[in-house]
Amino acid sequence: MSDNVTSKQLLDHYARKVYADAAEAKAAGRPVGWSTAIVPQEFFETMDLPLVYPENHSAVISARKRALGFLERAEGYGYHADVCGYMRVNFGYLLDGARGDDDVPPAPVPDFVVCCNNYCTMIVKWYENLAKELGVPLFMIDMPYNPEGAVDEARVRYIRAQFDRLVGQLEDLTGRSFDRERFREVMEISRENARLWKQAFALVGHVPSPANGFDFYNYLTLMVFMRGRAETTEVLRLWIREMEGKIARGEGPFRDAEEKYRIMFDGIACWPQLAHTAKVFRSYGINITGSNYPDGWAVQYETGDLDGMARAYASVCNNMSLERAVEKRVEIIRQGRCDGAVYHMNRSCKVMDFTTYEVQRRVFAETGAPYITFDGDQADPRVFVAAQFDTRVQALVEMMESRKEAER
Repeated sequence: MSDNVTSKQLLDHYARKVYADAAEAKAAGRPVGWSTAIVPQEFFETMDLPLVYPENHSAVISARKRALGFLERAEGYGYHADVCGYMRVNFGYLLDGARGDDDVPPAPVPDFVVCCNNYCTMIVKWYENLAKELGVPLFMIDMPYNPEGAVDEARVRYIRAQFDRLVGQLEDLTGRSFDRERFREVMEISRENARLWKQAFALVGHVPSPANGFDFYNYLTLMVFMRGRAETTEVLRLWIREMEGKIARGEGPFRDAEEKYRIMFDGIACWPQLAHTAKVFRSYGINITGSNYPDGWAVQYETGDLDGMARAYASVCNNMSLERAVEKRVEIIRQGRCDGAVYHMNRSCKVMDFTTYEVQRRVFAETGAPYITFDGDQADPRVFVAAQFDTRVQALVEMMESRKEAER
């Protein structure tokens, strides 16, 4: 590609290539899998097994305003509207023939599915059902919950045993031996990409921020799809250089607007209403400088340390105690120098919604940062009400401004 290419252009190129490579592998008769989002991808990358991620695929479909037809198709088949929006879009896509077009990337029907439940419990039933409906093997990696706030040795041994089993399953699937040297290389690339992801996160905390907070949701594609690949290293390093350049020039996140308020956005973006939510935030000079969601892919461990890998994948924020969830959000608000917080009460993530009320109360007690909630969904456009979102953002602005005035 050209030397003048931007990180966003490079990101788009590699994201499209993931789907194209999967389709090519499928056509060549090589096994292709569908996987949950925060899976130990290092094993599959080592075995050169292409993975497509239905959550990301559903998010793309939703952002391009194509979700409703797939949702209705799945609901007509019997999947209730209370089931995860991503899951319903995914099954609607399958029921529609798994066809791609200009708006819907082609995701070839999988030969196996992979599930890791370190951030969502419902997802186990989603993937069990995929395996049953499609008649393909399910590779399950069970990550026990950590109510104590730390991953103990018993849990590490349990997860390590599953890693060993997975290696055998992949060898049986491919008929090839697991390459330990290649595995170490992939671990090192993954470790470096997690470090760069954290570095990029830290740069966003600069005042003014060099990035529009929604950028993180876009670049997250790489961390989901390609965390173990050198291409992700290339894009992240370029993005970091671009942000460092903006900091040196004193440039903020918006070309034609001032960054007046900085917020933590808690949860998954409302993909069908992404344009509306971004427009409303920008109209008030609001920028997202922290979020718990993208931070979940900063899976950090030392190369060669399988115990450390087990702990890292089991330590995703959703898989930790309520106290750790609060600590993480307090850390994000302080690092991002946030003036307030917006909590997305995502209809698809009911377990998380139940805890959010207590989390936001405790986070406010620790930081004093005012907050609002709004109702929405990551994929279903029928849940979001624009008037509710608009008036609550207006109320947040008034609270943030009052706090600023009191501190002057």
